[in-house]
Amino acid sequence: MNYSRRNFIKGTGALVLGGMALSGKAASFLSNMEHHPVGLQLFTFFGVIDEDVNGTLSKVAAIGYKELESAFSKKGGYYGMKPKEFKAMVNELGMSWTSHHVLGAPFKLPPGAKMPAGADGKPIVLPPVLNLRDNMQQVIDEVAEGGVKYLVCANSPTATLEEIKSTIEVLNKTGEAAKKVGIQFAYHNHDMEFHAVDGKVPYDLLLSETDANNVKMELDLAWAVKAGKNPVEMFKEHPGRFPLWHVKDLDASRQNIQPVGGGTIDFKPIFAAAKSAGMQHFFVEHDMPKDAFASITASMGYLKDKLMV
Repeated sequence: MNYSRRNFIKGTGALVLGGMALSGKAASFLSNMEHHPVGLQLFTFFGVIDEDVNGTLSKVAAIGYKELESAFSKKGGYYGMKPKEFKAMVNELGMSWTSHHVLGAPFKLPPGAKMPAGADGKPIVLPPVLNLRDNMQQVIDEVAEGGVKYLVCANSPTATLEEIKSTIEVLNKTGEAAKKVGIQFAYHNHDMEFHAVDGKVPYDLLLSETDANNVKMELDLAWAVKAGKNPVEMFKEHPGRFPLWHVKDLDASRQNIQPVGGGTIDFKPIFAAAKSAGMQHFFVEHDMPKDAFASITASMGYLKDKLMV
């Protein structure tokens, strides 16, 4: 299995198949959809971006990405910068800093897991990583300083009912605090939230026991599909709850991440249901790719050519 963010932050705590070519009818339908700028989740460049932040982002912009969602950095802060500095760099490159990921609880590696290697081949060493349980107000103040529209909990413990209860409390508290400064808070899933715990599905509890206005969802389409969920059905059940998406693909085994369009997920019906979801922004992501630039270039090509975003 590829080393993914799910493994990277786990413990911080075959549904849609066939990449069929668009028919003329489907193409006509999709061409009438609301267009959204293509965004990128910078975890795709984890361990690489910190070697040359400006150079990396310049190449990202040249490929055509317009919005960014930031994540963890081995330099600390926002890729070694203060929020206003990072925002200025992004804007100068013709992109917008739209969203930021933060952990819900202190970072812990899963038992037996090791940190991935950086560009120098050595295990990445992280500075202290902020989390919502312990540093909520600091995180909110910082992203507000950077003018970020969305704050997203990247992961929070859901392995036990007690952990789920604690996570829900953190999410509701953060959602309320973020709303006060004009930031929309959201929760990002992996597949583990769909695995029942003592007869209850964590994701169902997160949806039902958090404030639907203060706590939205950033649906990682691939992890949801891996868990056996149909995103379109989720949108029907909870319309407007999913303003953010993560877009990546999976191979037939559901174990290996692929560039968008390079795997087996049929994105056509999902993107066709964007309005039902309430989708406002989506971010391409590829956890720990062998060649991040090749991956995001292929994803952009597919999105523009096949989905006409």
